Amino acid sequence: MPAVTVDNILTLPRVTQPTPDAVSRPVLSVSTAPKSFEGEGFPVRRAFAGVDMARLDPFIHMDQMGEVEYAPGEARGTSWHPHRGFETVTYIIDGTFAHEDTHGGGGLITDGDTQWMTAGSGLLHIEAPPEELVVSGGVFHGLQLWVNLPSHQKMSDPRYQDIRSGQVGLLSSHDGGALLRVIAGELDGHEGPGITTTPISMIHTTIAPGARMHIPWREDFNGLAYVLSGRGTVGPDRRPIREGQLAVFGSGVALEITAEDTQDARSASLEVSSVRSWPACSSATRGRSCLTRPRRCSGVSPTSGKRSAIGSFTQSGGEVSATVCPAAASTSASTSSTKERLETLPG
Repeated sequence: MPAVTVDNILTLPRVTQPTPDAVSRPVLSVSTAPKSFEGEGFPVRRAFAGVDMARLDPFIHMDQMGEVEYAPGEARGTSWHPHRGFETVTYIIDGTFAHEDTHGGGGLITDGDTQWMTAGSGLLHIEAPPEELVVSGGVFHGLQLWVNLPSHQKMSDPRYQDIRSGQVGLLSSHDGGALLRVIAGELDGHEGPGITTTPISMIHTTIAPGARMHIPWREDFNGLAYVLSGRGTVGPDRRPIREGQLAVFGSGVALEITAEDTQDARSASLEVSSVRSWPACSSATRGRSCLTRPRRCSGVSPTSGKRSAIGSFTQSGGEVSATVCPAAASTSASTSSTKERLETLPG
């Protein structure tokens, strides 16, 4: 880790250092992601577990996939499953994943590539390691983020974006101590390649041991930072944080993350995924949750025999299709904690 880097960080455009009087965002919470298994059995960490959804909005779910080194025959993926009403962003740091969906999107993503799937009115998709990885084994590490769609766009046509590693915007912190990869949105006026429906920024940062990243942060956006590997501190009070932990930031115009002088043996630097957005809940809610509970309907999946909360499935030969509940929220029917979140999404 990581897949995308540069030989000389000082040749990159630099992010402006906030002024001395800029208010740094305090840390509201640091939580530890529980470990679980997804799909056919690949290991994940549930980054948003236990965090107030009002603090996350419009982000609804994030998994760190791996990091794991598979032996031959061990690599796992998912079976066909439905999504509706939100976007899935899959970022592969190391390894390879194959994707296919019923709207014609898909392909291989590897070593710094990103797939951005807007489920919209609904589709089925499958994610799996390619056959050569199953046969040979190898490292697999990635991140999947779910972004809620505004209610008036939940029935939009599905869309797929294939973002190659070479397209990612590369930036340096003001002193060269941190490498920032802008996957989507913008940072300090520098844009990434991902086209977003909801205004967001998604950034993967590598912070050198002992370096402090101090960057401007839009005041009207929220702020989340998840540690992929390494150890450090977050916020002006330098609250400790480590691999598998999520920091939720409060209000301010700057963000601070510092790497410890000595890192873990397997990670030379502090690796952080940061996301931010303009929350979808309007100020008219006055702090109350604007999430509502939709009606539910159900069907049975022909691939698993399990009952689904999002609609009915049909199968003809090798083709699988789904009829999605008109008022259902989006779901991949994964873990119970994820299901509880999705039951409260606006429909």
